[in-house]
Amino acid sequence: MVLRGYVPTSEETLQTLAALRLQSLNSDFSTHAPFPRLEELFPPHVLHARLPAPRHRPPAKCRGARLRAGLLAGGLWGQALAKQRAERDQRLRGRLREEGASTMAAILEKWKLLQGMGRPEAMAAYVALVREWPGFGSTLFDVDVRAVRHRGAAGGAGSPGCCSPVTPLSPQSPVGAAPQRLWLGIGAKAVSLYKPGEAEPLDSFCYGRISSFGASDSSTFRLSVEDRDLLFETSQVEEIAQLLNTYLASAGARQPAPSPAASDPTALPQGLCPTAGPWQHQPPVGSFHS
Repeated sequence: MVLRGYVPTSEETLQTLAALRLQSLNSDFSTHAPFPRLEELFPPHVLHARLPAPRHRPPAKCRGARLRAGLLAGGLWGQALAKQRAERDQRLRGRLREEGASTMAAILEKWKLLQGMGRPEAMAAYVALVREWPGFGSTLFDVDVRAVRHRGAAGGAGSPGCCSPVTPLSPQSPVGAAPQRLWLGIGAKAVSLYKPGEAEPLDSFCYGRISSFGASDSSTFRLSVEDRDLLFETSQVEEIAQLLNTYLASAGARQPAPSPAASDPTALPQGLCPTAGPWQHQPPVGSFHS
């Protein structure tokens, strides 16, 4: 989870986590201890993010300019450009090695400071740091938000069966009209949406607010929350549905049987939010079974 970049935190904390991992694997620092590769200790994408972004040349404005550029690319200019690209790639690889060496040196210094810490203690400290993220314990999926459809009142343009244009998830958590890459976090108490790399969720839905979910097709997952239908593009439709099924079944099993003398038969136990109606898992024929 940490190495895949699914724990949004500072580089300093990531280096500390790497040092704690080394302490739990090898105990105290030693030059003779087996040493994992950097990518087994530290998220590679953090190093790549330090590299300068490639410069994109503006496209040729007219057909004649594009034709001349194509002709030149086939001759000496093409060879010169290929040589420039090779040199640039070599410089980037060299820069990446430098960044890796610098990061490894910082991790080693932090590892040396952990001398005397036992392996169980190092593992406990590692978990305690990761648990500081509010999304700890959730399973994260990369999804693209394709649409957020609001179901309106009957008789209007937003009547059942129709949908309004893509709208924000909530006034405090806007999601643009174009598909946007997010993390879909599925935990024991709620489903949350995160911007990659951000610690706080854009929006969270406890299971009592989820009325239904299912696959619109093999790569589109639908989540109905009160008056909204959220559509996600993902290659893990079945995995998301199975995990939601498990948590919803567990949440239902934790609810005590209603008392015959209860004044409000629809009231839920304390700690669960009000439902938007009974949730229904509605997979399409031939996709998956709950």
